[in-house]
Amino acid sequence: MEQLTYDQVEAAGRRIAGRVRPVAVAPGDDGGRTWLALEFLQHTGSFKARGAQNFLLAHAEAGTLPPAGVTIASGGNAGLACAWAARELGVRATVFLPETASPVKLDRLRSYGAQVRLVGREYAEALAACEEFASGSGALASHAYDHPLIAAGAGTVLDEIRDRVPGLDTVVVSVGGGGLFAGVAVAAREHGVRVVAVEPSGSRALNAALEAGHPVDVPVASVAQDALGARRATALAVHAAGASAGASAGHEGVRSVLVEDGDIVAARRRLWEERRLAVEYAASTALAALDRVEGERVAVLLCGANTDPSDLVN
Repeated sequence: MEQLTYDQVEAAGRRIAGRVRPVAVAPGDDGGRTWLALEFLQHTGSFKARGAQNFLLAHAEAGTLPPAGVTIASGGNAGLACAWAARELGVRATVFLPETASPVKLDRLRSYGAQVRLVGREYAEALAACEEFASGSGALASHAYDHPLIAAGAGTVLDEIRDRVPGLDTVVVSVGGGGLFAGVAVAAREHGVRVVAVEPSGSRALNAALEAGHPVDVPVASVAQDALGARRATALAVHAAGASAGASAGHEGVRSVLVEDGDIVAARRRLWEERRLAVEYAASTALAALDRVEGERVAVLLCGANTDPSDLVN
């Protein structure tokens, strides 16, 4: 099985340079221990733009972009990134989403010129429809998280955070299917940085995979499931964590933490009330675990902001 390497992350960084926004950071309120990595300021409103650019540019370089364009299944953010990157290259994009997708994300998708198809109630159902479409149409199948080019692109954010936070020893990241985690974990290991992988207790695909030593299916029920609702984590993430058969969460500098929906909601509210930052629940999931994170220089990756902020205004 293919494993992600730091060389792939470095290659992605060179490929997407100048095409994505460098991550900005902001200090926390604890005298310099904690920093917020504001990746929600990225093109399309999430880190997904990095992987989408890397995926399509690599195929463009190889001459493997078909006339039928690209297709992807997504909870929303990966679809947005794919549609945006496709538009940048003049490529057709067909995006499959569950019927539960955020209206905010749907509107933005259509603004990028994507063909949008709503299927089922969960990401897995949209993925099955996307795979059938790719087989029948000849479209290039991308993936929300389970592809080395996608994960490598996402991992480029770690080196940027290190450049902005000297002495970084720990990074905290939300996890859905594990593409962002895989890329960040590979880059973090290269530099001796610890990774805290945070998931909702009701959507714990990586946590369960680390316990089992391999990807397993999990039920999905969380306030953050539109972005963190994968039933199964990518094997890239399990390998990046250094897991093997029988290994437990917490192996080789990676710690898996579960948080409750109430804490995710409270963390999102706190970002709004204290900083006027309107992020989605997937982003506040990482922040919800901060009181359980050790480290002298900690960066919390706020991964996306494709959300309706109306529920934050009293």
